[in-house]
Amino acid sequence: MTSSDPRLPRPDMNEVVGSDDLLLLTLDTLRYDIAVEAAASGRLPNLAARLPDGQWQRRHAPGNFTYASHHAIFAGFLPTPAAPGPHPRLFAARFAGSETTAEGTFVFDEPDLVTALAGRGYHTACIGGVGFFNKQGALGSVLPGLFAESHWQKDFSVASPTSFEAQVACAEQVVAALPAHQRLFLFVNASALHQPNWFHLPGATRDAGDSRATHAAALEYIDRHVGRLFDAMRSRRRCFAIVCSDHGTAYGDDGYTGHRLGHESVWTVPYSHFFLEHPA
Repeated sequence: MTSSDPRLPRPDMNEVVGSDDLLLLTLDTLRYDIAVEAAASGRLPNLAARLPDGQWQRRHAPGNFTYASHHAIFAGFLPTPAAPGPHPRLFAARFAGSETTAEGTFVFDEPDLVTALAGRGYHTACIGGVGFFNKQGALGSVLPGLFAESHWQKDFSVASPTSFEAQVACAEQVVAALPAHQRLFLFVNASALHQPNWFHLPGATRDAGDSRATHAAALEYIDRHVGRLFDAMRSRRRCFAIVCSDHGTAYGDDGYTGHRLGHESVWTVPYSHFFLEHPA
């Protein structure tokens, strides 16, 4: 699947940080090809309305499964444009020899972006989805432990057919609870695309299992509710939003199934960033 791969404007993040609220929405496990097909066929009206030219940008994931990829993302290594670089980054931890730290990059001395934003007055909040955010053991507590506030419940998990709408409701509560002057960095890990996702496609069965079609149906499900999340995040002030996948997944591609493996279907992910303007 190919796309015209729109160039994204790269704002000066030193002006954004401290002024705007920030949203990072990872659509866990979303494949690039399915994301492009769904947007091009008009099945993502809410997401496509925000994407530049209605299109996703093709990028390479910084990891091939959730835990590895999010550690990189939180260190400032967002998915990299799938074209020869170097590509200047939006965020970067300060270290000697970086070739992707440029003018307009928000550079921090802290070990991760979450801690850096907290040090600049942001309230940091995590709404988890997949098991690496469930806080049910040491491993599932590492990533949410970076945040001042973190949420996970069974309704947010991969097993819930209503996971994303429950996560959005939680996000609305997080935003409503903050004083108007308080800047917010909200991270949401949407679990709906991760297996099992068969229940998002009418007529699909557990026995038949997951497929590209059920994956696409899960993305359409997310699109039906994402507008509420965007509205919540722009309700107090302008918000800079990053929406991307952390990795893809294989459905029998070249004999591969799943992720945590080195296949094109896993490494290639959709990405976008944009401003959500305050309605006033």
